[in-house]
Amino acid sequence: MLLVKTKIGPSKIHGIGLFADQPIAKGAVVWKFIENFDLEITKTTLNTLPIQARDNILTYAYLNKDGNYVLCSDDARFFNPQDSPNVTAPQDDSAPNIAIRNIVSGEELTQNYKNFDADFERKLK
Repeated sequence: MLLVKTKIGPSKIHGIGLFADQPIAKGAVVWKFIENFDLEITKTTLNTLPIQARDNILTYAYLNKDGNYVLCSDDARFFNPQDSPNVTAPQDDSAPNIAIRNIVSGEELTQNYKNFDADFERKLK
């Protein structure tokens, strides 16, 4: 769940992006997995869903270290990748995502997918 004010808009990185709608201080918690709000979906469950639902999950969710897909239930699904991101992306889903540096209002929020998404190579093609 996003814990800062954000908005979505056109991204220079890829399609739609997530942008700060307030200044965010270095060290601030930007996102945290909240059980019963964000979803963790097993591959078994994914394979039982209609193709449209599977496509949505494969597009917007990330594959965590346990082999499950995590689908953010808010606009956090619009974080775009960057090798020098402004928000951490730890492998441990229970760890919050933190602002690496001060972020100005209007700046796109980015993460390094390689740090947490086992399916990052497919997404970065």
